Amino acid sequence: MATAVSGEQRCGAGARLRAGRENGGLSVPQAAERLRFDARIVEALEAEDYAALGADVYVRGYLRRYAELVGDSPEELLGLYARDGRVTRPDLTRIPHREPPDGAAWLGRPALLGLAGFALIALLAWILTVQGEKPKPLAGAAPAPEARAAATVAGGTADGAPVATPGTRTQLALKFSALSWAEVSDASGRLLLQGLYAGGASRTLSGAPPLRVTVGNTPAVTLQANGQPVPIEGLARRDGTAHVLIDAEGHASPAPRRLAHGD
Repeated sequence: MATAVSGEQRCGAGARLRAGRENGGLSVPQAAERLRFDARIVEALEAEDYAALGADVYVRGYLRRYAELVGDSPEELLGLYARDGRVTRPDLTRIPHREPPDGAAWLGRPALLGLAGFALIALLAWILTVQGEKPKPLAGAAPAPEARAAATVAGGTADGAPVATPGTRTQLALKFSALSWAEVSDASGRLLLQGLYAGGASRTLSGAPPLRVTVGNTPAVTLQANGQPVPIEGLARRDGTAHVLIDAEGHASPAPRRLAHGD
């Protein structure tokens, strides 16, 4: 027994995650779909390429969620990650920006740094919020009746927006010009998209409207509903995030705050 434990401890976090995924009969794309991750994130975790994942808080969140999916110990994997000393820092130079006109560059740089700082703080806050959420289990189970009842309040959704005619679906396309967190759920509260996406990435999904959309870096994300642009810049908050509802006609409006458990 001591020999087996010692051999397991010598394995890196990436090797253990890969072994757990393969034992569960999952391919990389299948694991990424269950985790709501980009497949490149799964590959980077298994290769222990932590530098490609950004800040330390992102890496820890990804490791914890992947460990829970494959049934491994999050604490042990986080310990291996800390032992390897591969803590990374976010690379703010990856966030593109336009240079101000000559002669005013030294005036514009503090403002740009301030905006980048606000965007980074918002991203960190969202990652910390979702760290405690459980990934989709290997064997899915139907939601409890209480959960389905809570999703509908007085003939509408839990967000207070009216439910569209049964069968109606809205197609939503997201394009990222820089690093940003994004999360999308449909009228029933079912999560359609969640993760951190790099510049150049794009995602297309569909669901029953209204769609609840949250982005962490509003200027870096463009939306199209049913092929029509959906402007959200005017709905951005001071921290650079946006929380909006998109109805069946593709109109965006501010999303109400989610009710806390027990409210």
